[in-house]
Amino acid sequence: MLRLRQFLPYRLSLASNAVSDRVANVYQARFGLKIPEWRVIAVVAEQASATQAALVAATQMDKMTISRAVAALVERGLLARARASDRRTLELALTAEGEALYAEIAPLALGIEAELLEGFSPAERTQLMALLQRLEACAIS
Repeated sequence: MLRLRQFLPYRLSLASNAVSDRVANVYQARFGLKIPEWRVIAVVAEQASATQAALVAATQMDKMTISRAVAALVERGLLARARASDRRTLELALTAEGEALYAEIAPLALGIEAELLEGFSPAERTQLMALLQRLEACAIS
C-alpha cells in the first residue's frame, strides 16, 4: 500500500517546498524578488551571460516562468538584453545594479544554506549532495 508520508516524490516535494518558502520569504521581503527571478540572476551571474533557452535548461523551469522572470528583471534594470554573436538570439547579462544585488544576496543565500545544513556533519553534507546527484541521474535516465 502506498503511504504518502514515506513516498519519495512526496517527501522531496515537502522538503523542497519548505526550503523554497524559507528562502522566498527572505528574497521577497528584503529584495522584492521571487524565486524564479533569483534563480535567473544566480545563473546569469555564474555564467556571465545566458540565453533564455540556457536558463530553461539550467533551472529546469518552464519557458513562461523564465520569460516572466526575465521581463521583470529587465524592467527593474537588473538584467540587460543584447544580441548574441549569432544575431538570432538574445544574450542576457546582469547590469551593474544586478551585479550589486547579486553580491548582496549571494552571501545571504549561502548563510541560509548553512543554517539549513547546521544539523548535518560535514560528511553527511557531502553524502547528501552525492545522494541527490545520484537521485537526479536516476530520475533522468
